Amino acid sequence: MSILASNRGSLDADRPAPVGKPDVWIIYWIFPAFYAIFSVVFVVFARVTPPPRPDVSDAQAVEFFEAHGTTIQIGFTLLLVILGGAALTNGLIFYHMKRMSSGPVFAYGYMAGMAVGAVPGFLLVAVIFLTATFRADRDPQQLGMLYDLGLLSYNGSLGCFTAAYFAMAVAILYDKNEIFPKWFAYVTIWQIVTEVIATQMFVFDSGPFAWNGSISFWWAVVVFSVWLCALIVLLKIATAREPVDSPPLD
Repeated sequence: MSILASNRGSLDADRPAPVGKPDVWIIYWIFPAFYAIFSVVFVVFARVTPPPRPDVSDAQAVEFFEAHGTTIQIGFTLLLVILGGAALTNGLIFYHMKRMSSGPVFAYGYMAGMAVGAVPGFLLVAVIFLTATFRADRDPQQLGMLYDLGLLSYNGSLGCFTAAYFAMAVAILYDKNEIFPKWFAYVTIWQIVTEVIATQMFVFDSGPFAWNGSISFWWAVVVFSVWLCALIVLLKIATAREPVDSPPLD
């Protein structure tokens, strides 16, 4: 028994010690937690994912806000409380992009694009829908306009995210430190493609190019889900590979 215990102890001693900086690990675990709450807010409470139909009358928009007013208020109030989680998650990506040999300018470009994109991407729809549910006696035309404005902002915020994904893809392709694998750059490029295609939702109120269409929305959801799941895994690998004693980034 003592021999077995000794062998087990030597095996444990031979195993590589966990690497990665503790502060980076803390932010890493916030990443999936934030997106889990984010998904619950938008899917279960606010009911904007999947988005309701764009081809509705003002009266039907009023019915939507009346039917889901309470959950919209709960969900988007919760989102406003945890909004800073977006900054932390994007900061983690920014941190690992600065570790790339491709230079910090792409990291700054990504961070700036995502920071600007957070306003139309989900902050604006939250404020607009909370405004629509704040006074139930608003004119139906006003509520119809808030309905369109909120959902077009949420689903159609394009250029800022396109710039961020472009910066990330180029940084990965030029990086020699292998922070992220090259194939992830091509997944990120597909994010750009879906953002460009989504411009059609400002023209069509029904069909595959509408804001709830199979091409403008559902294809983008599939690509984004693949991208996000891959990113969570790759961030974990990148965090684990960083030496604990590596010097702080400039």
